[in-house]
Amino acid sequence: MIGTIANTAAILTGSIVGSRINKGIKEEHQQVLFNAMGLAAFGLGINSVVQNMPKSAYPVLFIASLAIGSLAGEILDIDGRFHRITDHFSGGSSLAQGLSTGILLFCIGTLSILGPIQSALYGDNTYLFTNATLDLISSTVLASTYGIGMCAAAAVLFCWQGAIYLGAGFLEPVLSADLLTEISVIGGFLIASSGLSILNVKQFKTMNMLPCLLVPPIWFALKGFVGM
Repeated sequence: MIGTIANTAAILTGSIVGSRINKGIKEEHQQVLFNAMGLAAFGLGINSVVQNMPKSAYPVLFIASLAIGSLAGEILDIDGRFHRITDHFSGGSSLAQGLSTGILLFCIGTLSILGPIQSALYGDNTYLFTNATLDLISSTVLASTYGIGMCAAAAVLFCWQGAIYLGAGFLEPVLSADLLTEISVIGGFLIASSGLSILNVKQFKTMNMLPCLLVPPIWFALKGFVGM
């Protein structure tokens, strides 16, 4: 799991460095960083959608996924529970928004999903080392805006990639190119919505939208079961 450990260490390092930068930044300059982070998240999300949507074999699936998953998340009140936990530890700061953005950026992507599988099955950590480099930069920028609490995203990533690593033998045949494409499209929308929330264009309960990512795997499993 050397690749996952390196990826986790990169986020921790970036969060610590970014939080130190944060302490010397004036309030008006922090707002500039908020705007920059919001634009970056929105741009990365749209890029993921634009790159993957043309490759989608089921162009309506993302609509159903966003609708069904968002409704399920709203019923479960994932966002509310998440905010209550982060508010308890952060004293009511905007850490929840930063963590939700960070978790999506770090965990929902081809590199972060395929990386642990490549590492477990073939001993190839290329994807994870590449992801670690990207996450080092992203976590530094996020922590410069939201503070040292962004370190918590490293724990989430470690558990996420660790679970994939341990289940690599089972997941490899299941994670087809088509499924990853659908997940990437939906993940792009979620990251973009997080960016819009940071920019105060429209407040999305992004954490409530996480169940959207479960709809494509369920659809592909049902499709395989009935032999469609």
